[in-house]
Amino acid sequence: MTTMRAVSQDVLGGPEVLKEVRVERPVPRPNEVLVRVRAAGVNPTDWKHRADGGFLGEPPFVLGWDVSGTVESVGIGVAAFRPGDEVFGMLSYPFGHGSHAEYVTAPARTFTHLPAGTDHVRAGALPLVSLTAWQALVERADLQPGQRVLIHAAAGGVGHVAVQIAKARGAHVIGTASAGKHAFLRSLGADEAVDYRETDFTEAVRDVDVVLDTIGGDTSLRSLRVLRPGGVVVSILPVGSGEFFEEAGRLGVRAVRMLVDADRADMREIARLVEAGKLEPTIAKTFPLAEAAGAHALGETGRTTGKIVLVVD
Repeated sequence: MTTMRAVSQDVLGGPEVLKEVRVERPVPRPNEVLVRVRAAGVNPTDWKHRADGGFLGEPPFVLGWDVSGTVESVGIGVAAFRPGDEVFGMLSYPFGHGSHAEYVTAPARTFTHLPAGTDHVRAGALPLVSLTAWQALVERADLQPGQRVLIHAAAGGVGHVAVQIAKARGAHVIGTASAGKHAFLRSLGADEAVDYRETDFTEAVRDVDVVLDTIGGDTSLRSLRVLRPGGVVVSILPVGSGEFFEEAGRLGVRAVRMLVDADRADMREIARLVEAGKLEPTIAKTFPLAEAAGAHALGETGRTTGKIVLVVD
């Protein structure tokens, strides 16, 4: 049996439950590829699943959905890739998890080629957050040039990517963040920044076409009030009160809840933005695979700007 290193857990809990273990290295089935992981982003969904099991239930399990790496081998029928290809993508969410390891298998359609001029750390930071932002803004909201978009937590993982995607679409971008991160938002192209600690965004923002809600709860409901007639709030928090939809109907606006979905066509759009210089992830910090617990602990502070990435040697 050929083994590999992976970060796993036997119980739910804090970052300390994460342990480096040796597990059997997977073998690609038909239409799958085996990827040697070079870098893998860490996202809020990782520490939430670590703590409460989320969609995955009880451990043991290996977390991680972001992948950037090198194709090691391909299963029967794979024509798009060959060993040695540099690829990146998001494993099927939520049940395709497992990228916080030396190797991972996934359907070939999960991946696309690494954008020219991009390293694995930056590519490994992008898939989940960029697909989330793209699918919310482009596919769910149909964001058009000249429209006004409000992005909550705009300096975070999804938020800072969403700002860039919205600007690439020609939108007027308003982002919420603490005052110390406003200069960062403007460097990404944001047209306006709102300090959520000092200002009620419902009083500071008006006539918005699209709101990207990355926070959920009361923020979803309150965001409906800043929309123009016919506008839309897209929440990436898939579960919440039915009042969100009821209030949207009363106000003559739309309310959408969504989960990110793995999609090669969308990943190719992301790669094009990267190659065109219109999308660049900010890396908050990198950690070696063995220090995944430290990555989770840092992420849970809620004070990072951009993305945390695990680097697999």
